Amino acid sequence: MPSIAIVTDTDASLPADIVERHNIRLAPIAIHFGQETLQAEIEISDTQLFARLDREKQLPTTSAPAPGAFSTAFQDAFEQGAEALVCLCVSGEVSATYDAAVIARDMMPQREIAVVDTKTLSMGQGFMVMAAAEAAEAGASVDEIVAHVQEIGQRTYLYASLATLKYLAMSGRVGHLAAGFAGLLNVKPILTLKEGKLDLLERVRTRKKAWPRTIELTAQALAGRPVERMAIIHVAVPAEAKLFQEQVCATLTCPEEVLTCDLGAGLSVHSGRGLVGVVVVAAK
Repeated sequence: MPSIAIVTDTDASLPADIVERHNIRLAPIAIHFGQETLQAEIEISDTQLFARLDREKQLPTTSAPAPGAFSTAFQDAFEQGAEALVCLCVSGEVSATYDAAVIARDMMPQREIAVVDTKTLSMGQGFMVMAAAEAAEAGASVDEIVAHVQEIGQRTYLYASLATLKYLAMSGRVGHLAAGFAGLLNVKPILTLKEGKLDLLERVRTRKKAWPRTIELTAQALAGRPVERMAIIHVAVPAEAKLFQEQVCATLTCPEEVLTCDLGAGLSVHSGRGLVGVVVVAAK
């Protein structure tokens, strides 16, 4: 079987040890402070991002990796012996990352490169990337890997409680929904993904109510199915993430391994500090 490399972008929220274990190549989301550009997860973390925001009171912008960033990752994989590759990108509904990867693919027409719009983000995307890497290591073909991860995406769910709506409202990442909530910045909205788009589900007044409701929505999505994989995601609040995980596992039957993942600067600049959430892959 051909050697197949896996590429993704840093919006996948993957822990560094998993990236290293599976030799996953990353194209970083760009974080812009005025004329200064930093690479998410390489040059700036969630903690560093919000420390700088606290100092400078300046909200940065983000942009997708340039096609050249994907070209570099692709070329590196081929130079290291890959015969084909699969690139899984953050949802095309929230970023131009997928388009950039397609441009890079088309620059190498002689190579076998599959580019997948995961239609999700954070560890929803991350679990698809992990599954792709495991399938490649098991000898699956490119087509088999793509079909496998798309099936996993259909049973993956993400729910998160925001500490504030301010950053989403400023970034416009949730369009008219943000405008509808804009006068209610002190609520704790619950966020999910629908058809690749961010969707604010409910307005909850306190964290005490928001966390149980987030878990309840996750349980409803699982519909009695066991949890195959789970990750707790957070933005610069590891202690709160631990408490949230305890509440999750007191309600749901958690798998033996539960990952704890930083959301990542490419996403956290829009969500704000204090987000906690859960991503689950339901068993078949």
